Amino acid sequence: MLRTGPKLGQGLIRSLLALLLLLAALALPPAATPASAQDLNQLRAAGLVGERFDGYAEAIDQSYLEFVRGVNGKRHQIYKQRAAEQNVPVDQVGRLYAKEIIQQSPPGTRLLKQDGTWATK
Repeated sequence: MLRTGPKLGQGLIRSLLALLLLLAALALPPAATPASAQDLNQLRAAGLVGERFDGYAEAIDQSYLEFVRGVNGKRHQIYKQRAAEQNVPVDQVGRLYAKEIIQQSPPGTRLLKQDGTWATK
């Protein structure tokens, strides 16, 4: 359970700021990957990369697997840091971030639901 009180509000604000920074960083494509000419939003809109209910990306097209591993590695580090700050499980933080990531994802993004089915935003 998340702590209550002023620290929670500050923690959530920091988490949202970190998410915005992460999303901005993810918009810059890493070199030497199949996605070098495209950003994450383009890949999601094209249905090549999806978003999962747990806050991690999923490679729909396996040629983007390394790109997705990089995205997920960065996300995991942020989730791990926020979990330690709030003394909650990492997966709880990932699910919280998932809602924001999905909300900000472009139309056409494939979404993996908890029951294992896919939907399209």
